[in-house]
Amino acid sequence: MAKKSASVRRELSRDDEVFDVPAAVLCACCGQPDCAGCSAATDEGSGVVAIIPWERTIDGVWSRLWATSKATTLGAETFFAAIPDGAISAAMRFALLAEALAILSMIVALLPIAALALPGLTLELARNPAARESALQWLALGVPGLTVWMVLAHTLHGAALDLGARRQGARPERRRAIRFGLYACGWDLMAGPLGALVMLVTGGVKGAEQLLSASLRVPGRASTALLLGVYALHPGAAARARRAGSIAALALTIASGLAAIALAVAFS
Repeated sequence: MAKKSASVRRELSRDDEVFDVPAAVLCACCGQPDCAGCSAATDEGSGVVAIIPWERTIDGVWSRLWATSKATTLGAETFFAAIPDGAISAAMRFALLAEALAILSMIVALLPIAALALPGLTLELARNPAARESALQWLALGVPGLTVWMVLAHTLHGAALDLGARRQGARPERRRAIRFGLYACGWDLMAGPLGALVMLVTGGVKGAEQLLSASLRVPGRASTALLLGVYALHPGAAARARRAGSIAALALTIASGLAAIALAVAFS
């Protein structure tokens, strides 16, 4: 009976609109699963909203980016349990932008600390044009390189979860798993200085505390939600798939990181 209901859920998810789900699942405006409605309903409304705000075209880039990042972190279980199939390209654009902003905001936040901790280096950069040029070159190469590596790490995590789920007898959902990894890049934006600052301004201290608490637990909760909701695994199988996927993703991420370091040293 459980297998039959899981099969029915899969068929329904494929027959429905790719980006539309019942309005109770997720608010496309604020990214909250328990939102009572950010705008008044109309008679012409369809009763559904896009589950992924980023893939809506009616809002600006920042509002879509922020709403999606917020949903992936604060509403992770709801978001990833029902993540729809769709284009990889849209999710990739989100991932690259989210990671780039997360990394840049981290650099901006750490620069004053580095200047105070390393006054000699700071003076050298201020006095020596060649040193400044070299630092800017490394920055110009490092930010895109680290962005791509972080996106790759999240993508490998999604692919590894798919592998773990298939080993537990689940039906392959490779594209949805890849989209899981790409949209998981929203965690890094929310957990970084930019996300914390925006959350502090918009939600106050309570909102910032909520973000901190959610950020510490979101990878495990999101992975479990994907395995239970998309792959329809029972809790025991989901735990085994998550464990196997995490180990595989960690190994691949470390290997790719070491390869990137080796290339950087070789070309330095």
